[in-house]
Amino acid sequence: MNESELDRYSRQLLLPNFDVEGQMALSQTCVLVIGLGGLGNIAATYLATSGIGTLILADGDQIECSNLPRQVLYDEDQVGRNKVDAAAHQIAKKNPAVKVQVIAEKLVGESLTESILKADVVLDCTDKFTARQAINRACLSLKKPLVSAAAIRWEGQLISFLYHQELTPCYECLYPSLSDQQLSCNESGIVSPVVGLLGVFQALEAIKLASGCGKVKHGVLKLFDGFESSWREMRLTKDPECKACLVEK
Repeated sequence: MNESELDRYSRQLLLPNFDVEGQMALSQTCVLVIGLGGLGNIAATYLATSGIGTLILADGDQIECSNLPRQVLYDEDQVGRNKVDAAAHQIAKKNPAVKVQVIAEKLVGESLTESILKADVVLDCTDKFTARQAINRACLSLKKPLVSAAAIRWEGQLISFLYHQELTPCYECLYPSLSDQQLSCNESGIVSPVVGLLGVFQALEAIKLASGCGKVKHGVLKLFDGFESSWREMRLTKDPECKACLVEK
């Protein structure tokens, strides 16, 4: 690490269980962020400013005015631009040392597989169940750790899957079937800080996985009630009928 990096990351380096070793581990880690909306733009920001070495940002959408209250990485003059291009521009201003790769399209099929293969940690920040299902199956098959979050109305949830260590339960054990309409903020609304909070927690989980510091639990669902400002946890159990798990047998 050079003098500039020692100064930039000095507060993290002060942590006795993190230190230079943890920071160097971050600098050598590649994180794939799928979805640069309310969750992904916050998670990507904290990963970049914390010193993650490489970010792969994937999203095929453009910034809309209605995104700005919760997608705070973007500026009003970026409305109409591809989210990944706008995010890469903003991240370069915050930490130019971070390598940023952009994929300005929806990840499906081979492109999803290829992108996940490049990553050490995958963040699912999408808002469609069909996308979440595909990401889960790819991470499960390729044995890549997955950090998934969702937020709607006043509620949010966070769950990590250490597929590089354990195979079950998986995301589909939790949600064997769910329609995209049930996950739509366009229909149900969202309180901006709630989605930001979950994005921050995704970044925290990714940093712990990358650095080897702190605990990340496999298959423990964390549920946040923003209206009551309360958390609760539940540990998943394997669904013996889970189609994704059965494929991996």
